[in-house]
Amino acid sequence: MRDALRGMIERLVRDDQGNRFAENGAPYFTEPLVGFASADDPLFTQYKSVIGTFHLTPAELAQREIPPWQPATVICWALPVSEETRRGNRAETTYPSRAWAQTRQHGEAFNASLRRQVVQFLVDAGYRAFAPQLHPAWREYPDSPVGIASSWSERHAAYAAGLGTFSLNDALITPRGIAHRLGSVVTDLAIEPTERPWSDHRSNCLWYREGSCGACIGRCPVGALTREGHDKGICRGYVYGAVPEAVGERYGVTSTGCGLCQTKVPCEDRIPAGKVSPLAGNPAAGASPAP
Repeated sequence: MRDALRGMIERLVRDDQGNRFAENGAPYFTEPLVGFASADDPLFTQYKSVIGTFHLTPAELAQREIPPWQPATVICWALPVSEETRRGNRAETTYPSRAWAQTRQHGEAFNASLRRQVVQFLVDAGYRAFAPQLHPAWREYPDSPVGIASSWSERHAAYAAGLGTFSLNDALITPRGIAHRLGSVVTDLAIEPTERPWSDHRSNCLWYREGSCGACIGRCPVGALTREGHDKGICRGYVYGAVPEAVGERYGVTSTGCGLCQTKVPCEDRIPAGKVSPLAGNPAAGASPAP
């Protein structure tokens, strides 16, 4: 089933027409990364301290199903944004490119469909499953102690599943880079977890690994990024307010994203090389990530 699930996700990303620009048929996303985490991984409990008590574990979400059941695995994926779309966004300095904005809206609609299709695949095979992002218990908390947060973080689930580590801008740097969309499904199918090979929860970011880079700081047009990290409030106000107001109608979307700090940076499509290896080998390995 592990191989079957990976193959199904790869096939849908490759063949599903939902993953295509309407005007030219080019894909929003390229070949996905897929990882698996144990539903009872201690990280999911730690996230209640890192993110907030409102953040729900896989077991807490499954207990809200009718009837309740015990989850075994969290299936996670990263959908890398296409090279063509990333290239266009590199040239932008204030607002995202049209292709980036369409990927944010229509590509994320495909991602939601992918979640539903993975759930249905598991149900048809005799297992129970749900997508946390689409669960009735999902909530957003705009004024939490860590800023804007929600009852399920796709980024933190992907970290638990070994797909990458966090960056200065709070996004996840995977082996295919930082420009992507994430998804997850919880199931009672037991699958061996993916190894987390990183030295710590920020080791793929050159800034945290060795104090170099910081390229994403200069890419932010509103100063939401500094050496101290990511100001979620400033970022959200721009991405969900100023940007759609400025270009949403022209691009034909209501959700635009931004992505400037995820393009024209060394981690755009890879884990950047540096003087220090990002791989495990020090006592910080597996440390609980920041919100």
